[in-house]
Amino acid sequence: MNLDHYPTGIRELLLPERAMPLGPGTPNQPLFAKLKRLTVEEAFVPQKVKDRDLARTCLAGLWLYHDFLAESHQISQDMKSAEGGYWHALMHRREPDYGNSKYWFHRVGRHAVFEKLKADAAALAEDVSTKAVLARGKWEKLMSQKAWDPFAFIDLCEAAVQGKEPAELCRQVAQREWELLFEHCMNGALGR
Repeated sequence: MNLDHYPTGIRELLLPERAMPLGPGTPNQPLFAKLKRLTVEEAFVPQKVKDRDLARTCLAGLWLYHDFLAESHQISQDMKSAEGGYWHALMHRREPDYGNSKYWFHRVGRHAVFEKLKADAAALAEDVSTKAVLARGKWEKLMSQKAWDPFAFIDLCEAAVQGKEPAELCRQVAQREWELLFEHCMNGALGR
């Protein structure tokens, strides 16, 4: 993830980079107090926030990045935008509450990050040395779709958590999904 154009307060919260777990993960307790005090204005210094709601979705994403699911949920559940719904869906996928995640993805509908996510997921799958496993499983179905299917990916994550699909590839795609959504929200918050 290239953090060069990120505001300083956000960049500091994304270093060092963390691996995105498929499940709830372990909250990054040393950052709890800093995240709790973080305001929209402080997070984006020195840049000016142009869309406060999208900036708040970034805060939901930061809490999720550091595995504080309840705090991320508290922000995203009150958001009426597709982006708030997307963060809400990601949080439920990680709980895991796959049915609730699907409910929120139904509310999100088609999202701007889906096209890039599909391409990036395909590239990540190409790099995997277990292509024979991927060809037999749910990955083949997911990658054969014309557009990104968040519901199929939820099913894939569930299968990976159960040991039926390659978990590392799911984790990498989930990480890339987080990055794309976060960047989308940040750019919108800053009016880019």
